Amino acid sequence: MRPEIYAILRQLDAALPDVFWVITGSVGLALQGVPLEPNDVDIQTDAAGADEIARRLADHVTQPVALVERAWGRSYLGKLEMAGVQVEVIGDIQKRSGDGWDPPPDLASLAQTIEVDGMRLRVLPLAYEADAYRRMGRLEKAALIQQYADAV
Repeated sequence: MRPEIYAILRQLDAALPDVFWVITGSVGLALQGVPLEPNDVDIQTDAAGADEIARRLADHVTQPVALVERAWGRSYLGKLEMAGVQVEVIGDIQKRSGDGWDPPPDLASLAQTIEVDGMRLRVLPLAYEADAYRRMGRLEKAALIQQYADAV
């Protein structure tokens, strides 16, 4: 992984010691052994956490946190730029379920803590991430993640 990604994780870890957030997306996957080269950093939290992260890192905000709806779901989404890399802050993600919405995931019960470069960081389990990618219709990436989830 590029050195600036580690620098961003270190900066997030230092700036947000009392905000609950987890690393997701390609960085979370790569930290767990999936062979990917991340281009951005994605973190998940709840709506209040997304607002607090944007407040604390206001100098880096490029897109304020707002509710965004997509074909597969909705979430609060804000964007930052740190060390020339986009950081997406995703709060209270909800997936479509029939005619309604699934409740946001209980990130505290899902999160796993890993040690990286002297930091203790939270990531989402590979099996959970594989399912999330399937639900977004990203089947090829889901299959790749599932291979590594099955090996754990």
